[in-house]
Amino acid sequence: MDAIEEKLNLFSTRIRQLILQYDTLKVEYAALESRLMACREENETLQMQLAKAQKDYERLKTARMLEVTDGDVESAQKRLQKLIRDVNKCITLLSEQL
Repeated sequence: MDAIEEKLNLFSTRIRQLILQYDTLKVEYAALESRLMACREENETLQMQLAKAQKDYERLKTARMLEVTDGDVESAQKRLQKLIRDVNKCITLLSEQL
């Protein structure tokens, strides 16, 4: 009977160790779950920030294109005014010759 009692004691010791290890793993699992949720929330926040930054970039790019276009319009207007002055000078010169 001593051998059976030893085996029972060893068995119960192993069961207690398994229970303690299970409890430890359960706590670790809960911590990992919490960390995973925090990472998911951070990821979601970063995704929203990225989307916002991309929209802002597109708006800035559009604004820059409009700014360049405005500069081109001014330049074109100046060239056109110069051409009109040149044509007027030519008309004046032709009028004087007739």
